[in-house]
Amino acid sequence: MSTAPRTWPILLLLGLASVPLVLMYIYLVIDTVTDAPPGSMVPDRVTVEHWRFLWQDIPGKANIWLVTLNTFVFATATSAIVLAVSSTAGYALSRLNLPFRRFFLAGALILHAFPTITLIVAIFLILQMVGLYNTLIGVILVKASLELPLGIWIMKGFYDTVPWEIEMAGIQDGADRFTVWRRLVLPQVKPGLLALGVFSFLAGWSEFILPQVLAPDNRVQVLSVYLAALIADDQSFDFNLFKSIGLFYVIPVIVLYLIFQDKLMNIYGGRSKG
Repeated sequence: MSTAPRTWPILLLLGLASVPLVLMYIYLVIDTVTDAPPGSMVPDRVTVEHWRFLWQDIPGKANIWLVTLNTFVFATATSAIVLAVSSTAGYALSRLNLPFRRFFLAGALILHAFPTITLIVAIFLILQMVGLYNTLIGVILVKASLELPLGIWIMKGFYDTVPWEIEMAGIQDGADRFTVWRRLVLPQVKPGLLALGVFSFLAGWSEFILPQVLAPDNRVQVLSVYLAALIADDQSFDFNLFKSIGLFYVIPVIVLYLIFQDKLMNIYGGRSKG
């Protein structure tokens, strides 16, 4: 109770700073379901015309549901690969006395520091050589590999907090190393798995550069590239349609945040309590 008088000015300042952003988002939502006279910002009628992309194809553009499916597959597969590799590699680097362990960790950190754009030419050539250019699986593998260094570091940090006594108790009871990891250790790092899964999914969902360069075909197009194609169409650009598709694009992110916000915000609190 004593800290309340100290925090209210900060909360008030943050609230005032957030008002313009909130108003812009409210206006965005209103603008996607209304029309305004030319030169006016005040809507004069309600319409669903700007959401017509949900039931009819935009001329010259891919089907929105196919694009949405591609985006979901891209983000989900990226998240699954990152989780599978990071959860095992992080455990090995945390628990096993591997040769060149420090060198591997330093190399992973250096790889994560490289901007994606600096590697795009080399990645483009490699995908062409192996026949994965302009395919969804190719861009998934590239995105997952670029997310792995951070994922491995995150999971190693969580594994480092798990007491050795838990594993020793399982081994003394006759369980093999894999069973100990799966049944005893993995449940202890669920907050890390959850956070890494959500962040990897959002990284895949919002990715633009890799799909734009490595998978530009309409059959494997994702929503970020779809939106960029709308902007590039100077002859028939519909700004209200663009805003509606942009809102459609961000809805899954908002839903995901609303579902997992408590768990994500309590990750470090839960670890400190444990």
